[in-house]
Amino acid sequence: MLGYISARQAGLDDPLKLRRAEATRRVLSLELNKDKDIERIHGSGINTLDIEPVESRYMLSGGSDGVIVLYDLENWSKKPCYTCKAVCSVGRSHPDVHKFSVETVQWYPHDTGMFTSSSFDKTLKIWDTNTLQTADVFNFEETVYSHHMSPVATKHCLIAVGTKSPKVQLCDLKSGSCSHILQGHRQEILAVSWSPRHEYILATASADSRVKLWDVRRASACLISLDQHNGKKSEVFGETAKTAHNGRVNGLCFTSDGLHLLTFGTDDRIRLWNSSSGENTLELYSSGRDGNILAWVPSLRETESDDTSEKQCLNPAYEDAWSGSDDDG
Repeated sequence: MLGYISARQAGLDDPLKLRRAEATRRVLSLELNKDKDIERIHGSGINTLDIEPVESRYMLSGGSDGVIVLYDLENWSKKPCYTCKAVCSVGRSHPDVHKFSVETVQWYPHDTGMFTSSSFDKTLKIWDTNTLQTADVFNFEETVYSHHMSPVATKHCLIAVGTKSPKVQLCDLKSGSCSHILQGHRQEILAVSWSPRHEYILATASADSRVKLWDVRRASACLISLDQHNGKKSEVFGETAKTAHNGRVNGLCFTSDGLHLLTFGTDDRIRLWNSSSGENTLELYSSGRDGNILAWVPSLRETESDDTSEKQCLNPAYEDAWSGSDDDG
């Protein structure tokens, strides 16, 4: 790591390289925090979490029981070991509580005075944080799976909503109505995410195995349908071969810089895409319930070898990218 710092100080490396190296080091060393606990409020599974981006102090959780809980992550006890307490909750006795499972909660990106939630009860609700009352409710004909507000938008207040319908719906907070729809998917929309880099770019994932990127300003809004084969099979089989996964695509998110898009599906695969070109980068990291973090890379040989040293010679992904003791000098 000292090698990265020295190169940064000397102006030899891009500052982003040091940031990524440190982020990687922290991810690889993650472990359960033994000093910090979260008060248990939900009586069943928790489907969604969101930490507000202003101070990173308050966290929302939405459960399969329809309950929404707001936590204060600050250590007010000033003790080394502490429990983060729930500030308030939308419990089962609340008049505006969701009737069924809450699938997504999200803070309003610019302040903590408002947050949103969507549920299997076919509603998207806008909440006033201070009064814990609904400021607006959007009703849909189909089950709502996901919604998202742009973290960088300054010229629109659109909320993208994915439902059991194959049409992506855009709800306008200013007018209080659904402004327009995006057509192109063939089955239900399971996940939606706005780009953190461009306020009009939206990514959607569907049960039809496809991931699409949209520019919502355009009449024909779809920019590209991501292809896991990077065009090689679609040249032969046509548009029908352009699938992102071999199964339902049930999750996606942009990297913080908006340059890449991460998707995962029921085919037990996660993929990293270049969000500008739509190219499948074919290399990524994954973590699972077994506690392992794995690096994935396509084999450069048609036949695999059990000789690890041979793999290291063949593929740079197996090389140690960290500065050794000699480099730290």
